[in-house]
Amino acid sequence: MALFDWMAEASGPVLRGRGVLLRPPRPSDHVAWAELRDGSRDYLQPWEPAWAEDDLTRGAFRRRLSVYAREMELGTAWPLFVFDPEENHLMGAITLSNIRRGVAETGTLGYWIGRPWAGQGAGTAATRAMLAFAFGRLKLHRVEAACVPANHASRRVLEKSGFRHEGLAKAYLKINGVWADHLLFGVIEDDFVPDPAAFSSPISG
Repeated sequence: MALFDWMAEASGPVLRGRGVLLRPPRPSDHVAWAELRDGSRDYLQPWEPAWAEDDLTRGAFRRRLSVYAREMELGTAWPLFVFDPEENHLMGAITLSNIRRGVAETGTLGYWIGRPWAGQGAGTAATRAMLAFAFGRLKLHRVEAACVPANHASRRVLEKSGFRHEGLAKAYLKINGVWADHLLFGVIEDDFVPDPAAFSSPISG
């Protein structure tokens, strides 16, 4: 599909979980996204790559959408925003990326939840909805994830969603400007128990 059409309509999967709705980001989401990220800056930055100086600007956001559109078109990543379906508040984002086919059939999961919604189950619900999509619609065999050892909240999300701790990777990713060790987690299709509340719409576009 054309990039302009994707950016105008944000075609793609709509996933639902317990108390969350996941859909592709739209240009009109910029203000809510920037405000949530800015208000959660101190909460998020210790666990993320360093933010660019223009990270929250509209121009940077549109560049993100261009990258997202290409990744979804190629089927290598599915970046989705997480919403409260009752009030339509943006709560965070989740991405299934680095999708490898062939002998791997694997993807990598990453997510963030804004400070106002932290600790309320949104991260776990979004993760389980994305896993249902990964093992169902996308027919992946395995999903991987990683977190900094001190990020206890992220580890709880992964473990509650069915991931198993598999090891430690030294200096795995550059987080907040420093190479950081990460705990490695994985879940395979055979071990995942779907949440009956999680389902997805057809992929449009």
